[in-house]
Amino acid sequence: MATTTLTRAEIEQLDSVWRSPGFTATLIAVAAAFGSWALLLPVVPLAVLDNGGSDALAGGSTGIFMATTVLTQMITPRLLRTIGYNPTMVFSAFMLGVPALGYLLGVDLVPVLFFSALRGIGFGALTVAQAALVAELVPVRFLGKASGILGVFIGLSQMVFLPSGLAIAHNFGFDTIYLVAAGTALVAALMCLRIPRLKAAPKAKPRTYDHPEEKLIPTVATWKLVTVPALAVLTLAMGFGAVSSFLPAAVNDIDPVDGAIFGGVMLSVVGGAQMIFRYGSGVVADRRGEPGSTMFFGQITGMLGLAVMALVVAQGWSVWFLVLAAVLFGAGFGCVQNEALLSMFFRLPRSKVSEASAIWNSSYDAGTGLGSFVLGIIAGKLAYQGSFGAGALIVFIGFLATIADRIIGRHRIAEYNNMRARLRQVPVARKAVHSARKIRRVATTPVPVTKLLTRRPPRPGWKRREEEDV
Repeated sequence: MATTTLTRAEIEQLDSVWRSPGFTATLIAVAAAFGSWALLLPVVPLAVLDNGGSDALAGGSTGIFMATTVLTQMITPRLLRTIGYNPTMVFSAFMLGVPALGYLLGVDLVPVLFFSALRGIGFGALTVAQAALVAELVPVRFLGKASGILGVFIGLSQMVFLPSGLAIAHNFGFDTIYLVAAGTALVAALMCLRIPRLKAAPKAKPRTYDHPEEKLIPTVATWKLVTVPALAVLTLAMGFGAVSSFLPAAVNDIDPVDGAIFGGVMLSVVGGAQMIFRYGSGVVADRRGEPGSTMFFGQITGMLGLAVMALVVAQGWSVWFLVLAAVLFGAGFGCVQNEALLSMFFRLPRSKVSEASAIWNSSYDAGTGLGSFVLGIIAGKLAYQGSFGAGALIVFIGFLATIADRIIGRHRIAEYNNMRARLRQVPVARKAVHSARKIRRVATTPVPVTKLLTRRPPRPGWKRREEEDV
């Protein structure tokens, strides 16, 4: 049974994210769904190889999963507007779990690719819906913290279920783990039924103007507002693709005796650092009243982590130095994850919350897959240190884009009904963010100067009418 839905005004009066109806159910549902995904992530390729399949088919099972994930993410915002969050998330959890039973028929070419593709559809819809739903459920002033808590639940789920899948498969067989994954997804579907029956906000209506001069200020395209934060998370995700694919093997080369154990520990360290710093980044954003404070820190730290990995592998230093590298990279990636998502929510109107989530998730997933592929080719040519070093360089490119974005258009936001405008409309939020910069006029839409970067024009002598938040 769905939880009672509150109005936006009632939500803004809540004094804690935990009082938001449906928030706890969403966290449990997302943790269970990601658990179902994590259980089979390393198991399906292993089952293919154990069945005598080729390396290409083993990799293809993951590849087609990610392909249908990204394709589904593109259409999910429309689903959230038409049928709502509750049905979409129930369907996504169902599609993520039930097709796992199809592997019981075998892991030959046709069944493994077909059922992996179906599961990718469920995962794609889920990842977009869960991030956008949090923005709908919690008060605006707690959005950073709520996003961080969501990251903690996802991270803990992966840390628990990734090794559990391999252990269950090893001790009880592959058929057992398929059943466990389907059952875990069923738990997610049941919890999704308790999510309030909300629909994503409809697309914004054509604007009206109080003064003719307002028409002179151009509307900024969505892609210009989100390209730089999307690039930030994509570049770190590419580095993560290299870390998740090659760090255990690199550790094993340095220490053939204990390398297998240390490799798993390193990935856990990366995941733990991500959780902690993603949450911390959200808390900082809430206290300041706007995102962006830890973006530079995250990109620099992530870049340093990859650079240290390259140096340690190249010089053959102790694997303990890789612990430091794993902490640095995980901390940086966690900060950038939260900052990029909050920046998209902050710049876009409420009617495009689902699009922001779709863009963020697509950047994350595409970056991870692209990093594994491209940096894998580099690893074949220049060894693992070359892969990590190239990853650091890619992150540096994203860092330069963020610097340029900050200098040329620091206050790039949509012209009305955006996160900053909504914060100023909520009395409780205004009190919570009294230390943030006070801007009297809302007309801060930047004028495009380049394809990616825009500059804020001089403030006009009139005040723009803000659209009411409904």
